[in-house]
Amino acid sequence: MTGSRITVVRGGLPLPAAEPGEVVVSDADVRSWVLSGRVLQNIWRYRTSRLLTERLSTSGRPMLAWALRLMARDRSYIVDSEGCEREFTVGLLLRWSWQLAREAISKDALLRRTAREIQETNQISRGRSTPAWNRAAAPLYLRTDLSFGVRAGGSVGHIAGVLNELATISAPILMTTAPVPTVRAEVETHHVPVPERFWNFRELPTFGLNAVFVDETLRAVDGRAISFVYQRYSLNNYAGLRLAHRLGVPFILEYNGSEIWMSRHWGRPLKYEDVASQIELLNLNAADLIVVVSRAMRDELIARRVDEHRVLVNPNAVDPDRYSPAIDGGAVRRRFGLDGRTVLGFISTFQPWHGAVVLARAFVALLTEHAEHRGAVRLLMIGAGAEADQARRIIDGAGFGDAVVFTGLVAQEEGPAHLAACDVLVSPHVPNADGSPFFGSPTKLFEYMAMGKGIVASNLDQIGEVLRHGDTGWLVPPADVEQLAAGMDRLVRDAALRHALGAAARREALAQHTWQAHVRRTLEALDARVHASAA
Repeated sequence: MTGSRITVVRGGLPLPAAEPGEVVVSDADVRSWVLSGRVLQNIWRYRTSRLLTERLSTSGRPMLAWALRLMARDRSYIVDSEGCEREFTVGLLLRWSWQLAREAISKDALLRRTAREIQETNQISRGRSTPAWNRAAAPLYLRTDLSFGVRAGGSVGHIAGVLNELATISAPILMTTAPVPTVRAEVETHHVPVPERFWNFRELPTFGLNAVFVDETLRAVDGRAISFVYQRYSLNNYAGLRLAHRLGVPFILEYNGSEIWMSRHWGRPLKYEDVASQIELLNLNAADLIVVVSRAMRDELIARRVDEHRVLVNPNAVDPDRYSPAIDGGAVRRRFGLDGRTVLGFISTFQPWHGAVVLARAFVALLTEHAEHRGAVRLLMIGAGAEADQARRIIDGAGFGDAVVFTGLVAQEEGPAHLAACDVLVSPHVPNADGSPFFGSPTKLFEYMAMGKGIVASNLDQIGEVLRHGDTGWLVPPADVEQLAAGMDRLVRDAALRHALGAAARREALAQHTWQAHVRRTLEALDARVHASAA
């Protein structure tokens, strides 16, 4: 491969279209070149080289920068999504190499400090009663996740939903490692700078973030009264608990599942799993209130001997003004050539449990068994993620690629218009592969309901509890391709039925599943904990 420029893209970012004379590859490709020696064939092959990353401060000290520097005759540099650049000079690379060696030596000191802080926090938590909370003060919301560039999905919907509702009754303060789309402009937001140290080592940045997050938050609060600390739990983080202790306020932990379990089953096992387990249990045992989105998650905590009186089951929810039948999807239909077609819709970050592969197979079955649908029915796959390519291969392999639109990443703000372009919405979630209960509360389910569309969904744990078959949705056995195809066929053929299901689902969402109701339940549960602690 030759060209005037080579562009290397860090994992998690989409590969951009190559410009004339440009070669675009992933960082994994370059690593394989280095290991195989193939990189030697590319020395000085390009005039310039660049590395695309999400954020300079969290890119670490990429050792593949040496490879990029050697491949470029002239300029070599790194650039992030905000356009910030840094040149790969020989001096910088030598300094990075020295710093990397120092970090390798000092990582044990970081782990020892983390162990001390865990012990200290655990001792302070023992016997601590739930403090009273000042309703007139500002809630403090912590988003401590070290994922960046998240522009859509359930996590965005949940964070924005809670914060935007809190903003209607108070003046919340958001401390976050990255911007959160659709959060109201009036929410006071502080971006916590993430330390550059240890980014070449698995999981170590999560430990190092704790002290920085506490210090930055105390600086932002600047002595103001805080009502409570609310943290969306993230791997290896105990900053929320330490802040609640320092400020003398209740600590609410939003727990969306064990990071240890998710790493084992949906990623790769953690290197420091024992430490992660200590931190997870520290948070669960010390939180004044734990908010979970499903009964399966509550049962998991009780099995781990967490006090059930501190656990609130509070499913996900929706903003019924943002997601509404009044949204116009006409522009989206025209953009993708969907006018005159009945459109099946699916919005997702394409994670394994979302069922995109099952949906792809079911859509192939639908068109295979019902030839009359081939020109009249389209599938709109909204979003991007890990399983999108596999779903596309299934559909293309069956020869139905022209009947499916893969939109790619759609910003959270644009999601409602894409859902409005659909006639039927599909939630094909699949069971956990290890046989454990499905512990999710799909945000898309409540968004579908608020849109007033007919829904075909898996009868899986909470999904089957929220929807009533034949009343607010059409339920099918999870991971059953034939039944999913049959359910989609039923709603495609019967417009009156899908309209009736959609109207009933919208009424149910308004009555039970708004963020207003969700936040009210959380605050009522916190009141109950304060009163129980004082009794």
